[in-house]
Amino acid sequence: MPLAVGWLLAAFVITLLLVRGAIVYAHRRGMLDQPGQRRSHRVPTPRGGGIGVVIALLICIPGALLSLSAPWPASVVISLAMAFALVAFVGWWDDHRPLPVLPRFGAQLLAVLMFSGVLLATGLSWWWLPLLLGAGAWSINLHNFMDGIDGLLAQQTIFVAAGLAWMSWSLAQPALACATAALAASAFGFWLYNRPPARIFMGDVGSGSIGLLIFAFSAMLWRLDHAMLWPLLILSSAFLLDATLTLVMRMFRGRRWYSPHREHLYQWMTRHGGGRHGQTDARYLGWNLLLAGPFTWLAFSHLNIALPITIAFYLCAAALWLTLKRRYLRRNLPKERHVAA
Repeated sequence: MPLAVGWLLAAFVITLLLVRGAIVYAHRRGMLDQPGQRRSHRVPTPRGGGIGVVIALLICIPGALLSLSAPWPASVVISLAMAFALVAFVGWWDDHRPLPVLPRFGAQLLAVLMFSGVLLATGLSWWWLPLLLGAGAWSINLHNFMDGIDGLLAQQTIFVAAGLAWMSWSLAQPALACATAALAASAFGFWLYNRPPARIFMGDVGSGSIGLLIFAFSAMLWRLDHAMLWPLLILSSAFLLDATLTLVMRMFRGRRWYSPHREHLYQWMTRHGGGRHGQTDARYLGWNLLLAGPFTWLAFSHLNIALPITIAFYLCAAALWLTLKRRYLRRNLPKERHVAA
């Protein structure tokens, strides 16, 4: 237990110190996100603060997974660290100098392939590889898409990572529980700088890396019991639902779905609320605490009926998403020049 607490404190303190340094670095290098039509902030804000999260977790996650009870194979831990570092490196580069889509996406697929291949080699069928590749690439990118207002991604990461830690502990996986809790501790350290009004943004170095970790930890739990997929989907529903339905709707309407935009539900909420990011954060937190959390527990506690629970949950959640989206469209669209590239 003292060692686990040490890893959590290290993740929090290292992140806290490095993000403070990242603010100074970003100002010196001119790494500032300027306000614009497709952005939700109103003042130039430093980006790249996720580097603090990355460095802290590159130290603490492998340490936790290898040093505590129920350790994971070194091959899995090394592949996870390499994949995490690759996604972070590409994101850090993109924060300094934008990369074309194809090289960036290719590096993300390579990272997911490295980790997934080693995980499957522990005794799973290789038929799962396409599913893991798609899930990993989508997790990396959807967390990048959802990192658009102050505090939201850090808040969501704390909630999801805490849920992963609880499930890992319940499955007698102390090492995995500590690793996921370290993610929550690091995200909390970053949130202290990123809560509204944000002093720094996470940047691609952080958002993509966190997406990779949430995918990897979820896949590791799924490796222990395939039925874990259903509570895991509910746990991450706030981001999964908004990002996925927004993408599907843009494709259905013939929009350039790969172009930057402000059509996610959280972005409509923020504009409707007069740009108050904290109000949107509170609504997503309410979703997590009042709905996603309890239904995750329900599905986890009844894995034999977790699939119908998850289907019912997502059908109701999708209906609510569509209702809210239509409401905000009716109220906002006539009043503002809407970017819908």
